[in-house]
Formats: sequence, structure tokens, C-alpha cells
Amino acid sequence: MTTADTDRTEETQAAVAVVRPAAPGRLIFASPHSGDLYPDDLSADPALSEASLRSAEDALVDRLIAPGPEHGATLVLARLGRAYVDLNRDPADLDGQLIEGVDGAPSPRSAAGYGVIPRVTGDGRALYARRLTLEEARSRLARAHAPWHAALAAEMNAARERFGEAVLIDWHSMPERATRAPGGPRGPDVVLGDRHGSSCSAVLTRRLRAAFEALGWRVALNHPYAGGWTTQSWGRPDEGFHAVQIELNRALYFDEMERRPGPGWSRAAKGVARVIASLGDNPLGT
Repeated sequence: MTTADTDRTEETQAAVAVVRPAAPGRLIFASPHSGDLYPDDLSADPALSEASLRSAEDALVDRLIAPGPEHGATLVLARLGRAYVDLNRDPADLDGQLIEGVDGAPSPRSAAGYGVIPRVTGDGRALYARRLTLEEARSRLARAHAPWHAALAAEMNAARERFGEAVLIDWHSMPERATRAPGGPRGPDVVLGDRHGSSCSAVLTRRLRAAFEALGWRVALNHPYAGGWTTQSWGRPDEGFHAVQIELNRALYFDEMERRPGPGWSRAAKGVARVIASLGDNPLGT
């Protein structure tokens, strides 16, 4: 192995962890936002609290889906935090308000501060006291975004090669406030995003919905989350690639103030494990 190959391997290991079962199946579980490592070159505003810095993380989602390999699912887990690079964004979605030298009209997400390199935290605070250079932005994408998506692509292509189809479940979490009207009751416990029926077989969406509802959890479909860039990219059923996004309400399992497992952790973990087991070896029923 050359020095360059060694460097690339170390970079990939720093950005992504892949956990494979003894006999990999069709299922690939991705958790792009559960990473909690922040490289020194993040250079966030020193006045920013750790709680704000980490407020956009899908905290503990990687632990919730840990039973996946027992049921044939391969895990592709981010290691770097979302504030550094958002892996569920198009790498071209650069924010000109944050990054010098970026031209063109911004996407709605980057205009709001949530491009591939976020400008604001999950709780709405400014991440930086300065602008980033385009070179810094490209370096981050090479360090975090490219290796994570290369690892995901390798697993998806390998699954399709083995079975003629690959099934991506992109696991996320949402803050309780995201789906609750002010002063109203808590929103749904789970939001399934299948790009309005275009990113996967309807069988998969129905099976997931039924499995979560069997737990007594309230399930919404495509609102307010229809699936992000990863689901859009891999949701190509005609080519044998199926993708669905799952958003879990953090109120089920997480204390957002203390940033630790909440009183519902054990019940939620057992529930997610039951959903995973219910998918079986052939989640599409083909």
C-alpha cells in the first residue's frame, strides 16, 4: 500500500464507521448525523456553547440502530459532527454568506444557514465569527463528505450486486419542537420520508409504518420531512435502489436539555429493535 493509499484509508476511518454483519443482506442503515467528533479546523466562534454546537446532532441514533447487524443490516455511521459538514446535503450546496468566493443563487437550505457546511447551529445561533475560505470548504468536503458517501455507495452497490436490490434506511432524529404547534400537543413520534412515494417500493413504507404503529407510536408520512439529499440520490427503485428516511422524535428517548438518554430510552430502544427485527431478510417482500 502506498503512502497516499494509507492517508486515504486513515481519512475514511476518521469520517465513517462501517459495521457489517456476518452475512450482509439487502439492508443498509445510515446515520449521517450521529457523529460527535469536531476537528480542530472547525474554528467555531469560541463564544458558542457546546450545547449549541451539538444541537443539530442526531444524538444516540447510532446506538438505537445498533441491533441492525443482528438482522443482516450493514451500518454506515458518521463520526464527525454535523456542524462540521452536513452529510445529508448536496456537496455543491455551498452558502455564499459563509464561504468566500461562492457565486450563484443559494438554495433555500443554504439561504437559511443549513447548507452542506452549516452557518448556524441547530438552535439557530451563528457558528462562526468569520467567513470561511473556499479552500477550507473544499478541504472539509474531501475530509468528511466524500469518504462517507463513498463508503455508503460501496455498501449499496455490493448489496445490489448480491441480491439485485439494495434498501437504504436513512435514520435521523428531530427535536420535539419541530413538529409541535406552539402550545399544542406533541407532534408525531415518527416521520417516514419516501419522497412522496418515489424513492422506494410502497411495500417498504407500509411495513415500516405498520411496525412503528404496532408500538403505539404516531406516524406521519412525508411531512414535514420527505427525505433529504441522500434519500433523493439513492431512491431509484427502477435501478434496484430503494431509500426511505426515518425521523424519530427525540422526546421518545432523549433529554435535550441534559443531552443524555431520557426516561423513555429503554422503551424506545426496545421499540426500534422490534421494528428492525420486523423487516426481516427481505423488507421489500420480493
